[in-house]
Amino acid sequence: MSVAVFGSINMDVIAYLDRLPKPGETLHGSSYKMGLGGKGANQAVAARKLGNDVIFIGRTGADSFGDAARAELTSYDVDLAGIRRDDTSATGIAIIKVGESGQNMISVIAGANAAVDASDAAAAAGDLARCRVLLLQLEVPLKASLAAAKILRAHQGTVILDPAPAPKEPLPTEVIAAIDIVTPNESEAAGLLGWQPATPEDGLAAARELKAKGFATAVVKLGAKGVAFSGPAAEGFVPPFKVKAIDTVAAGDSFNGGLASALDDGKPLAEAVRFAAACGALSTTKKGASAAAPTRAEIEAFLGKVSAS
Repeated sequence: MSVAVFGSINMDVIAYLDRLPKPGETLHGSSYKMGLGGKGANQAVAARKLGNDVIFIGRTGADSFGDAARAELTSYDVDLAGIRRDDTSATGIAIIKVGESGQNMISVIAGANAAVDASDAAAAAGDLARCRVLLLQLEVPLKASLAAAKILRAHQGTVILDPAPAPKEPLPTEVIAAIDIVTPNESEAAGLLGWQPATPEDGLAAARELKAKGFATAVVKLGAKGVAFSGPAAEGFVPPFKVKAIDTVAAGDSFNGGLASALDDGKPLAEAVRFAAACGALSTTKKGASAAAPTRAEIEAFLGKVSAS
């Protein structure tokens, strides 16, 4: 089986500073880097680095950033067959500021990501039909994502929605019905529920409330406070892993890639969430987005040390 990812591709420009700037303030940074980003690309790389076969569907522009994104995807052994080169749009970019604590501020220009449509899903229908898990986000048009979800679910696959960027209002009923697992962080949960979870108890309450709203399974990420989940057969809380975070960019994407990987491997929900939480935590110990996603060997070694301690 395989993991499918239908979503965004960006090139990231990341600046590292002692702290995040205030409005109107100019700060000197310590360094910067450019690299592959976009939630779709990050999640595809995360799942591939864990050893799963990955089908990735999205678009780049026909420009130098697009060439760079394709080259990086290839370097991570992600197949480009489902990546369309759009001659009428620029490749998406993200401008990211990272403070000393690892917290970040991100501005995204969608570019070719906004042009993704149902034809991209249709072109990849054969590949989608053989995948066990599909990862979706909100950085490409939702109608196109739902077309991909329809194909996968027709073949009994599991659809995961990362509701990011945070929705400004609750998702429509037809969207809720089209997915199996929703994985918001605190601010994304606030967009879905109208209130923001702040504690482990809040996280579990939020997961239960999301399930009551029609989501089959809800996984609420609380960053350094852990992860709560509630599904048809199990619910619980995964305490945070203790790591020295230096960059939280794409930690959520590593989490989602890890969750998809674990479910594709046949792990039950509770085990899959713990595995995903380890992936997210370990990604914060490195700089970058896709580059920070851990490998299977790194995760197994990390979990081995945690279990032994």
